[in-house]
Amino acid sequence: MKVTAAVAQTKGEPLVIQELTLDAPRATEVQVRMVASGVCHTDAIVRDQVYPTPLPAVLGHEGAGVVVAVGDGVTSVDVGDHVLLSFSSCGVCSSCVSGHPSYCIHLYDLDFGGSRTDGSTAFTAEDGTAVSSHFFGQSSFASVSNVAERSVVKVSKEAPLELMGPLGCGVQTGAGAVLNVLEPEAGSSIVIFGSGAVGMSGLLAAVVANATTIIAVDIIDSRLEFAKSLGATHTINSKNEDAVARIREITGGGANYALDTTGNKSVFTQMTNSLGTLGHGALVGAAAPGTESPIDIGNLLLSGLKISMVIEGDSVPQTFIPRLISLYEAGVFPFDKLVKKYDFADINQAFADSESGETLKPVVTF
Repeated sequence: MKVTAAVAQTKGEPLVIQELTLDAPRATEVQVRMVASGVCHTDAIVRDQVYPTPLPAVLGHEGAGVVVAVGDGVTSVDVGDHVLLSFSSCGVCSSCVSGHPSYCIHLYDLDFGGSRTDGSTAFTAEDGTAVSSHFFGQSSFASVSNVAERSVVKVSKEAPLELMGPLGCGVQTGAGAVLNVLEPEAGSSIVIFGSGAVGMSGLLAAVVANATTIIAVDIIDSRLEFAKSLGATHTINSKNEDAVARIREITGGGANYALDTTGNKSVFTQMTNSLGTLGHGALVGAAAPGTESPIDIGNLLLSGLKISMVIEGDSVPQTFIPRLISLYEAGVFPFDKLVKKYDFADINQAFADSESGETLKPVVTF
């Protein structure tokens, strides 16, 4: 069938909206008509080839839509079901079967390889050129896409699909790092470094967990003010003051928990230095391969702290995303406050507004 897609054709250049041919879904694939898709920082760094996927490519990995066809053997959804889309995994390696699919040993090939495992792509350009597909198993910057069944999360038909897409990656990443990995106790202290969509999602999760000291750190005052409206008890502009010293002052010696969503090596060092004895920090920010950060292992050894590297919130999307939806419906996880909608035709403006910080979480609607 003919579909409309936003194609990353050249490194660092805006996406090009064009007509492509989509093939039939394979045995383990679900064909989804997209209603909306979030725009994520990962889409931008793959467009810019920081993390390479073969170009030209249809990116997008926070899709939401309606099932229009299923391949032979698909059992989790039927035609007409409403679905959210998350990352893909193999389902059979030791990480997958132990409940940690975001550490699937085949994750990079399945999510960034640009094709099915047999080398075929779902999309073809008008001149017959293959266009990379199956980005995160889904390639949701297309009006219709063939999606790996492992990426699919069935949701209620009452769920607002035009809003829900970011739960598939950005929101899941921040909230999962807090709720699945850090697991702060009620009454504990936590610091969130970076007040973008992932950081704000982590902050909302800290509120859900009943942490009582929630510190947001950023360099943009307007975002820090917004963080207060979402539940931050303290804010620090690290451009204007020593964040580590201020955190230690607020917490009486160091935070119990911390989350770095920036991928900035200096911020990562700040995070480790801001933790108290037996503190636990998590890194979710994507840094360029080879990025190094100095850590004083001599002194930190005495603190007993723990650092976790976290992908996709260490979640099982099919169970964690419905949990987040339930929290949202209960009024205690208002992630919708992060979202701004754009027409699909304006996808490059959505990318630009995300990069400038004007919009926390852009969502394009079809």
